[in-house]
Amino acid sequence: MQAYILDQNYQNINFAEQPFSAGEYENCTFRNCSFEYANLSGFSFTDCEFVECNLSVIKLIKTAFRNVSFKKCKMFGLQFNDCNGFGLAFTFDGCALNNSVFYNTSIKKTLFRNSKLIETDFTECDLSGSVFAACDLSGAIFDNTNLEKADFRTSFNYCIDPSVNRLKKAKFSLSEVHGLLYKLDIEIDRN
Repeated sequence: MQAYILDQNYQNINFAEQPFSAGEYENCTFRNCSFEYANLSGFSFTDCEFVECNLSVIKLIKTAFRNVSFKKCKMFGLQFNDCNGFGLAFTFDGCALNNSVFYNTSIKKTLFRNSKLIETDFTECDLSGSVFAACDLSGAIFDNTNLEKADFRTSFNYCIDPSVNRLKKAKFSLSEVHGLLYKLDIEIDRN
């Protein structure tokens, strides 16, 4: 039987050295904790906050994230496509999500702020209404992705092919519009 943990604060804990109880965590805060390489499969996090944590290369099979906030977290190589899709909702602020995979997830209206999404895979995602505020999207993959009403106005280094993605009412800045035209192999003067 899994534990049910409510309103707890965890600080400065390395969960690689200290066992982390499988279960449901609600309204909990994790601050400056390391979960690197941990197996969080089957865990459930609801209304939780992770601040300055290292969550790189954790296993997320059937993990539930419902209304979870990640702030200034290192989150390299996460397979969000393995998560429990029911109620999947989170925000990212100042996080490094390099090489993470969101393949075929429905994460409408997700906020990515001041984050590095380098070589992150958004193939076949539903990101409609999402906001990418001041994010580095170098090498991020958008293929058959729903980006309708998404906001990229302050983000940079993206390459999004309009012929294979849904972009109706999406917002982009003029200074980064070359990220939509790269496939045409034309020269754009940035002056």
